[in-house]
Amino acid sequence: MDIERVRKDFPLFQQEKPPIYLDSACQSLRPRQVIDAMNEYYYDFPACGGRSVHRLATEVSIRLDKAREDVASFVGVKDAECVIFTKSATESLNTVAKGLHLKKDDRIVTTDMEHNSNHVPWVLLAKEKGIRRGYLSFQELERGNLEPLKEELEKGVKLLSVVHTNNVDGSSIPLKEMVELAHDHGALVMADGCQYAPHNPLDLADMDVDLYAWSMHKMLGPSGTGILYGKRDVLEKVEPLITGGGGVSITSYDSAELLPVPERFEAGLQNYAGIIGSGAAVRYLQDIGMEEISEHEYRLNTIATEGLKDVRNLSMLGPADPRRKGGIFSFNLKGMLPHDVAMILDEIATVLIRSGMHCVHPYFTSRGLEGTARASFYMYNTEEELRKFIDAVKYLADKFTD
Repeated sequence: MDIERVRKDFPLFQQEKPPIYLDSACQSLRPRQVIDAMNEYYYDFPACGGRSVHRLATEVSIRLDKAREDVASFVGVKDAECVIFTKSATESLNTVAKGLHLKKDDRIVTTDMEHNSNHVPWVLLAKEKGIRRGYLSFQELERGNLEPLKEELEKGVKLLSVVHTNNVDGSSIPLKEMVELAHDHGALVMADGCQYAPHNPLDLADMDVDLYAWSMHKMLGPSGTGILYGKRDVLEKVEPLITGGGGVSITSYDSAELLPVPERFEAGLQNYAGIIGSGAAVRYLQDIGMEEISEHEYRLNTIATEGLKDVRNLSMLGPADPRRKGGIFSFNLKGMLPHDVAMILDEIATVLIRSGMHCVHPYFTSRGLEGTARASFYMYNTEEELRKFIDAVKYLADKFTD
């Protein structure tokens, strides 16, 4: 992969002195190809899709169908109609949680490292409907220990809803093996793929997962655009979170007939530019190659790990092996708050990272941690940027820790 050629596609790096952007796990940058695709909608065919029949509206509908097909191809799905466009992974996960017709004593199992998007809906449903919850240790699953999962499944589980790659330390669970176990016990599986899909080859059909959600803004796409994939027979049992125009075939004063998948889940005026931009984003990623992206991030994480592992008063989160942490490098400096680390790195070296609890509050509060400083890498980051990051962190450790 030619990093310098890739960087020319990103407007931020065309500044005279661009910052070192190491916050892609929060939101990735967008290449001009995605921006141009969105602008083309606003300039050339700024109309409604699926409603009017004039030429501009028809062009919108054609572009939306193309984007849906491109996303389906990107994740190994043959039936493009099983790809649902939402405004975020949060909306995707909530659609399933609130649309599965769960009832009192139905058992849902998650891990102890879930993003609030896959935690809060279950907390509220436990209060509202009396569903029961089980928790699995993400670290044990990541290490390949599936015995706790077997024990939970034997209690009777309606849905296993787990994060594929956690956003705290970047490690991943063996989802395919977990899906097989869950299906053997009659449970459905939903996965939060926000941190996995942007960085790894993904074949959802081979994985056999029932439902999979992710956000495009973490993989070169526009903000305000998320994806929900589901097997057709599963999606047909899920009640839409939002209903209205565009999601129904006909209504009367006392009835409404929902359209089939996917339209039933896409009521209301859609983010047409965002969906078209999402198609451009997955095409861009496919052109580069997900294997190359994954290997590049591994090299960068190796540089960070080797460069900082012996720094006094610095502790790393997650597995020691960089290959098990993907594009995320989380750390803390003794005596410094994560937010202070992030602000000082920005001030002294224009190194931009994220800090805090990363919307995984229970994991940190249960361990008495204030959070973590998190650097996250992507295809456009260079080895030179990583060396500057290392030097800046070493400076902080030397000047600001005991």
